[in-house]
Amino acid sequence: MRDFILANTELVSPPACPEIKLHLATEITPLWQATEAFLQGSNLPPPYWAFAWVGGQAMSRYLLDTPSVVAGKRVLDFAAGCGIGAIAAALAGAAAVEAAEIDRVAATAIRLNAEANGTAVTVTTDDVLARSDCPWDVVMAGDVCYERPMAEAVFAWLRRCAAAGADVLMADPGRAYLPPTGLMKVASYTIPCSLELEDRTRRDATVYRIVG
Repeated sequence: MRDFILANTELVSPPACPEIKLHLATEITPLWQATEAFLQGSNLPPPYWAFAWVGGQAMSRYLLDTPSVVAGKRVLDFAAGCGIGAIAAALAGAAAVEAAEIDRVAATAIRLNAEANGTAVTVTTDDVLARSDCPWDVVMAGDVCYERPMAEAVFAWLRRCAAAGADVLMADPGRAYLPPTGLMKVASYTIPCSLELEDRTRRDATVYRIVG
C-alpha cells in the first residue's frame, strides 16, 4: 500500500496550510482508475484520503493559528482521512495525537504523511464510535456531515465526548447534514478548492465547538 500511495500521489502543501506537506492526488480521475485496478474487486473504499478536504484544512489552520487549543493535550482526529488535522495538532504541540480512520489505505497514507512532516501520530483503524469512554482532551472532526446516518451518529458521539469533558471541535463547509444546533462558531476561513471536488473554486469553512 505504501508503494501504491507513493506511485499515485505527489508530496504537496494544501492551500490553507503551507506548513504541511501531504501525499495527495493532483488529478482525480487517474487515481480513481488506479485505485480500481488496485482493488481487483476487494471492496476497498474510494481514495478520499488523497485529498485535503476544505473542512480538514480549516481545522488544521485553526490549530496552527491557535496552538493553545491542543498544546500539551491528548488529541484525537476522527475520520482523519489524509491526517492533516492530526499532523497540525502535532505541529501545534499536542502531547499525544491519535488519528482514527477505518480505511486501511488511508491509515497507511496518514503514517506516510506524518513521517513526511516529522510528526508522531498514532493511527487506529478501530471504530471509536463504539467506545463508551473518551480518553482524549481534544476530539476533532473535519468534513463528516455528507450523509445523514453518519452525521447523526458522529454528532451524537461527539456530544458524548463533550459531556465527558473533552474539548470537541468540528469543521464543516456547509454540508447538507451539519447539525442546526449545539454548535458554537470559533473560526472561519475561505479556502481555494478544485471544481473536480467541489462545485466552486473557493469554499467558506467554519470551525465549531460542540456545546450543550
